[in-house]
Amino acid sequence: MSQRLDFYKANPGAIKAMVGLEQRIAQSSLEKPLIELVRLRASQINGCAYCMDMHSKDARDAGEDARRLATLPGWRETPFFSERERAALEWTEALTLVSEEHVPDEAWTSVRPHFSDEELADLTLLVIAINGWNRFAIAFRKMPG
Repeated sequence: MSQRLDFYKANPGAIKAMVGLEQRIAQSSLEKPLIELVRLRASQINGCAYCMDMHSKDARDAGEDARRLATLPGWRETPFFSERERAALEWTEALTLVSEEHVPDEAWTSVRPHFSDEELADLTLLVIAINGWNRFAIAFRKMPG
């Protein structure tokens, strides 16, 4: 499999718009480890090898525990994630799979107590951004490594 298009070169304006989302996320009060868990989990769901490779490395570089990364797809079945992280992961999955259940009330009930209004908007933006990046990378076959 080879890359179809270098989307960075093909449309710098589109990438600049995506980077604008990332700049807002970087300014948010969301914790860096949480951000990387969300990015990695959405990328796993979407099957984006490029983003899984990048965000697992970024998470490790930020000090994330290898055990937590290895069990992230089964986060519901492990004791390794905080309640706030679990809520964020449930929200991530619901938004990433929005066509399946249109973000069920259970996801909202789970996430609401753990995040302020501003944090919820930022968390949602984070999920939107990584899903966008996943779609760029998958559509144009951006290769990991």
